Formats: sequence, C-alpha cells, structure tokens
Amino acid sequence: MMTVTLNSIVELGHINQKYSTEAKVIGKHIYGNLYDCDYNILTDEGKLREIAIKATQIGRMTLLDVKSWKIGLGVSVLAVVLESHIAIHTWPEYNFATVDVYTCGAKTRPEEAFNFIVKELKARKVVWGYADRSYLE
Repeated sequence: MMTVTLNSIVELGHINQKYSTEAKVIGKHIYGNLYDCDYNILTDEGKLREIAIKATQIGRMTLLDVKSWKIGLGVSVLAVVLESHIAIHTWPEYNFATVDVYTCGAKTRPEEAFNFIVKELKARKVVWGYADRSYLE
C-alpha cells in the first residue's frame, strides 16, 4: 500500500506494459482508502453516481449499469462495466471513502479513473494499492 497526498498522481501504466504481449488476460486492480473527503459529496448519491459514470469514460471502460444505495448517511455506488467494475463506498461521518477500480483488457486506464474519483471526492490523503490480476502462462 502507498500513501499519497491530494496533489499526487497514481501512475500504474508502466506496471502492465510488460504483460501486454505475454498475458492471456490483462487484469488491473487499483483500490484505496480516501481520508478527509468532502462531506457534502460523500452524502450526495446523485453526485457520486455522476462521478462513477464519468470515471468509466475517463478510464476507457464500457458502462453497462450503475446501481447505488443510500445507507444511513453514506452511499454505495457500483458501476458495472464490460471490463469489470468501479465501487465507491462512503462514510461521511468520518469523511472517509473506499474506492475499487478493477478492469480487464489492455485499453483500460483504471489509474486515470481512480485519480479522477480521488480529485472529485477532494481527498486530502489516499492510501492505495495495486494488484496485477493478469493471467500469464
């Protein structure tokens, strides 16, 4: 896991470059804990849905459906994409959110989608991780 500040950019493209010709399946999974986010955004189900939809476009994904649920003060949003999913879960009472962006395929840019979400939620601190979900023989 790595910690970054608001102005940091998650750069993961180089991690998967070496697998683009070797992998049978290219899987890129970035996830993170976002701290000190904007309370008003974390409680706004409509805005969070918009953020998830825009993130799929920025990440070069094919959006299939978006589902969301208001749970107490918080919101959970799931964007189902042809390539996998984006999930945002919020805890406004702690100004905290978790984000999960998982994609399959060489054309997708989950790091760009993740960065967009971080900026939109106005997180001041991000602890993120990356998992290579590729299949290599």
